[in-house]
Amino acid sequence: MTRTDSGETAADLAAEAALLEIAEELGLSDLLDRGEPFTLAQAADLAAVPVPGAAAYLHALVSAGLVDKDRPVDTDGLVSEDGLVGEGTEGGASFTPCADLADRRYRAGYLSWALNANRPYIDHAALFLRDPETAGAKYGRDGRRVAVSSRWIGSRGFYPGVVEEITGRRPRRVVDLGAGAGGLLIRLLGELPGSTGLALDLNGAACEEARRAARLAGMADRLDVVHRSIESIADDPSPVRDADVVHAGFVLHDVVARPGVLDGVLRACRESLADGGVMVVTDAVPYVPDQGGRAFSALFSYLHASSMDVNLPPREVWHEAFGRAGFTDVTSTPLRMPGSRVFVAAG
Repeated sequence: MTRTDSGETAADLAAEAALLEIAEELGLSDLLDRGEPFTLAQAADLAAVPVPGAAAYLHALVSAGLVDKDRPVDTDGLVSEDGLVGEGTEGGASFTPCADLADRRYRAGYLSWALNANRPYIDHAALFLRDPETAGAKYGRDGRRVAVSSRWIGSRGFYPGVVEEITGRRPRRVVDLGAGAGGLLIRLLGELPGSTGLALDLNGAACEEARRAARLAGMADRLDVVHRSIESIADDPSPVRDADVVHAGFVLHDVVARPGVLDGVLRACRESLADGGVMVVTDAVPYVPDQGGRAFSALFSYLHASSMDVNLPPREVWHEAFGRAGFTDVTSTPLRMPGSRVFVAAG
């Protein structure tokens, strides 16, 4: 289908975002991400739903062009008219995710983040403007929705640039501050045989998931997980000691407004780096004027300020903070996500 009408494009984007969120809720995202043929029986078993229900969902994916239906398997006359499967059987067609699924999920991630991950801020916008402290205590975001949509955006919006920056340095030890479930570190270690990593996060559930993911990836002996706050690094920098790269992705802006905290963390990291080591910070600057991404940047900047009590620092403020911490060589490069930057600090 050729997408020329903006209304049709918006309609398809909204539908694709919803269908892919359903896949996430059903636990089918990993199956789709493999890019390999799978059967209806596999999908139904993985999602733990009845075969007819899984067939109906797969029919929607096929109709949306998110999945291609391959040659149906003969089920002795039990294949339904749509070629999926007859009720009560385990045969039917095989399916292959579309070649550009990753790109379409990336685009859908912006819609998912804007409207679903931030739903409380939209539904209670007036209260957040009148009494942000009360609103923040009463209405919190769904952490899972935030993580999922951020991962979708990150897959194309900032992960590739960060991975290239870090792997190009061939570090022996990498520390990720605010690592969440450890996805970035596991990806990095997969491209850096022999290297080790440390994932630090304040969320206990995320730390447990990072340990589980490391075991599944066969990296339990190469990836340590530490359950601590980023702020604690200022007083006890042992987790970052002798790291060749310390990375922090979209977490340091949370402490910018707290006097001395950001400076303390950055200084501890600089003093603890191995010789020749660098600090890599992935974050966002506010209200970029670029025509292609100005609307998303405006929303991202506004929601952080009005509902999360986070005023995103301009590029100059980041550079000044690195300078106060003792870094003498700081560069910043725009990434694909509107407003995002990767800062590399050395010296």
